Amino acid sequence: MKKILLLSDTHSYIDDKILKYVKQADEVWHAGDIGDIKVTDAIKALKPLRAVYGNIDNDKIRVEFPEHNRFKCEEVDVWITHIGGYPNRYDIRIREIIKQNPPDLFICGHSHILKVMPDKKLNLLHMNPGAIGKHGMHKVRTMLRFEIDGKKIQNLEVIEFIRR
Repeated sequence: MKKILLLSDTHSYIDDKILKYVKQADEVWHAGDIGDIKVTDAIKALKPLRAVYGNIDNDKIRVEFPEHNRFKCEEVDVWITHIGGYPNRYDIRIREIIKQNPPDLFICGHSHILKVMPDKKLNLLHMNPGAIGKHGMHKVRTMLRFEIDGKKIQNLEVIEFIRR
């Protein structure tokens, strides 16, 4: 079993409140718009990190992290990308690929809107953790925490911070 902390859209922001949750996870996954490499360095100093770059990320971040990260966690096929859309409205850049070879868990960021929803047509679970950074229109900063045990994705929690 793995305990996962999923975040996105840090936009260069990391603090002790976020790092407290990082310490409780087995792995941290970041769905892009990191903003500053110091964010991922702080996470990697504590826990294993899987991440992708987002549309605001510079060359340094793009060299370290891919645009798409597809991997197995336990028995779950996971695909993380920054701009992915959501069920029935996938981004044109991934639409055909996801139809031909859907993962079990599809994760993206970008919208700053937390969404967790099944795609019944492709038999996958879609997650967007919203935005944990302070840049953007969102009023509440969010991230997700869950467990993967074999093929099961379970104990999903939304973690919220009021934006200040």
